[in-house]
Amino acid sequence: MTIDLQNGTVLLINKPLGWTSFDAVNKIKHSILKYQRLNAESQNLTTQKVRLRVGHAGTLDPLATGLLIVCVGKETKNISNYMGLEKEYTGSFFMGATRPSFDKETEIDQTFETFQITEHLLFETAKKFIGEQMQNPPIFSAIKKDGKKSYIAARKGEDLKLAARKIQIHNFEITKIEMPLVFFKIVCSKGTYIRSIANDFGKALNCGAYLDSLCRTKIGDFKLNDALEVEEFEKKIPLIIKPQL
Repeated sequence: MTIDLQNGTVLLINKPLGWTSFDAVNKIKHSILKYQRLNAESQNLTTQKVRLRVGHAGTLDPLATGLLIVCVGKETKNISNYMGLEKEYTGSFFMGATRPSFDKETEIDQTFETFQITEHLLFETAKKFIGEQMQNPPIFSAIKKDGKKSYIAARKGEDLKLAARKIQIHNFEITKIEMPLVFFKIVCSKGTYIRSIANDFGKALNCGAYLDSLCRTKIGDFKLNDALEVEEFEKKIPLIIKPQL
């Protein structure tokens, strides 16, 4: 991996749990600018205020971890190309309860019995989700409704409904069952909310479910295995940044 500030660069970052995607982008940007400043000072060069464009190609919720594509410099012009790529996720659903946010951001509001849920029923239900469909996004999301982000209204307890969106689930595999947790791997199109899949999966089984954990493992051909931790990226900047002529 080389950071080319003149021609633009794509960075693969493993977003930590609890960070917003903006937190990660902001950290990358300030780390690069800090290195440039310190490097110039060490060579007794005049430091000038540098404008550096940095952006990400697809939001990950704070409660999710995994692959974040970060575009630097001129590569930010191509962000939409990366956002359109299919995504792969792994994680777990908690069966037998629901939360308004469809994940652990909010408290449990309902509980259900799960004694009737068999392994066979879980596998067969997952198969029914594969294909093109309309999905209702969670109201606790950054989708704008009447000019403001829907999660703002949701946190105030306002009655809110978001329009369904067309998505496609290419693969939905149950990888392990340790009730009440059901582990999965999902490959899907842009704009898919795994939180909504968790909620809909619970509804299909009449037992409720919410997203317990989530990790994005692939975006197109980009893999999490090739991504750097944020701290690792900071340490490697002197080695991977391309000198500007």
